[in-house]
Amino acid sequence: MYQYDQYDQLIVEERVKQFRDQTRRYLAGELAAEEFRPLRLQNGLYIQRYAPMLRVAVPYGLLSSRQVRKLAQIARDYDKGYAHISTRQNVQFNWPDLEDVPEILAELATVQMHAIQTSGNCIRNTTTDQFAGVARDEIIDPRPWCEIIRQWSTFHPEFTHLPRKFKIAVNGAVSDRAAIEVHDIGLEAVKNQAGELGFRVSVGGGLGRTPIVGSFINEFLPWQHLLSYLEAILRVYNRFGRRDNKFKARIKILVKALTPEVFAERVEAEWAHLKDGPMTLTEAEIARVSGHFVDPQYKALQDIDFSALDAEHPGFARWRERNVVAHKKPGYCAVTLSLKPTGVAPGDVTDKQLDAIAELADRYSFGEVRNSHFQNMILADVEQGQLLALWQELREHGFATPNIGLLTDIICCPGGDFCSLANAKSIPVAEAIQRRFDDLDYLFDIGELDLNISGCMNACGHHHVGNIGILGVDKKGEEFYQVSLGGSAGRNASLGQILGPAFAQDAMPDVIEKIIKVYVESRTEEETFLDTFRRIGIAPFKERVYAANH
Repeated sequence: MYQYDQYDQLIVEERVKQFRDQTRRYLAGELAAEEFRPLRLQNGLYIQRYAPMLRVAVPYGLLSSRQVRKLAQIARDYDKGYAHISTRQNVQFNWPDLEDVPEILAELATVQMHAIQTSGNCIRNTTTDQFAGVARDEIIDPRPWCEIIRQWSTFHPEFTHLPRKFKIAVNGAVSDRAAIEVHDIGLEAVKNQAGELGFRVSVGGGLGRTPIVGSFINEFLPWQHLLSYLEAILRVYNRFGRRDNKFKARIKILVKALTPEVFAERVEAEWAHLKDGPMTLTEAEIARVSGHFVDPQYKALQDIDFSALDAEHPGFARWRERNVVAHKKPGYCAVTLSLKPTGVAPGDVTDKQLDAIAELADRYSFGEVRNSHFQNMILADVEQGQLLALWQELREHGFATPNIGLLTDIICCPGGDFCSLANAKSIPVAEAIQRRFDDLDYLFDIGELDLNISGCMNACGHHHVGNIGILGVDKKGEEFYQVSLGGSAGRNASLGQILGPAFAQDAMPDVIEKIIKVYVESRTEEETFLDTFRRIGIAPFKERVYAANH
């Protein structure tokens, strides 16, 4: 993983000193709240419903075991003993005291971490596939490219006050596990007929109040020109994006208003001033950054036949089917630690669990951990021969729920329990649905299904792209929930269609059960929920769910 040089470290330490003084001045009454607000946002600090929330940057979701131990210590010493994995692969602390935040940032700096550009109208954390560098279907390792974008975008003087926040995702594999089409910019690695590397570029994707799937405006951008082309896109957005209405300030609104074709023309015109200039990437620069992402010391192993172990340990077999994926190296695999056991807020992890993850990473996965935008954590380099022992340890620590990619692997924002923007609670709805579908045999029979929950239109739970999406809404001071079907964040992304009128909270498990029954009754043998929905449409689901109300 990338290691700071002396300049990186100095920048982070100077930022800590700066914010320490700003916080002191605010607490002493020398800075007004409106003056302090942009300063705290530049350091990832929000004011939530009951306490501040600090969002810590985890570039492209990659953590060392040392960093995980530091997060555990911070959760223990400065919070309520847990942290939260966000849908942008970052880590959030929901209960720090304001006066402690400079100390937390100083602690983070000792392990090359910070909270810079995790909030505010700037370029946020660049995200990617949680299996980057190890996936069998990978075209290129996207992590060096994410790091190049991180270095280019951090403290970029032109882009610290954009019309609105800005998010970039990079995919280097055949499958899109980075959801690039619902980002402000999505980059997909491709190779032309000559075998040369380039990027397919999507712009104008995003969720929130106006969900839009991005448009591809460049089918092959040579890798040398990545940064200059990104700069051209950002300049066009910075110049023409709306600043009079924050709800219409995202780049997706500009692309839609201009049309993707006209937006692309303006990018090309701007790029003409930048192309072949100082931002042109060289093979030497790519090699410099890529040198931080070399393979660990893999052993020469062979893939294992697990049939005997599976027969002896049915629970292990079930877990291995859902939580373990193939690795590019024979004899290895990547393991997802489920942070979605029933009764726990999705994505929450305690300080003791973080310490355990760090220990497991050191013993089983070369001391590295990944965060996924599905709010789980991953050990990416596990020897197949150690899987049974690892599974047994994961069970002890609460990480072995075999539900990855299934209905109870719910993406869920903190909702009204924490967020001051939320219209409704999210966590109790997630728990109620998990409890209704706690039969693992039934879960496995249902198969692949993404269920996403957001507590408001800001869509932090990505409900628009859930196969089943749930949105909390306010109806005359009461919490209700709107359901959508057919969303997908993968390749050929789609937005869900609203089922109909919203439901009360206590009705939600019944509603989801009726939806699932329509799917089970209607599917063919090979169909997933999304396949069936796209074939039969929304009408059969609507008829079943609302039948009792007519």
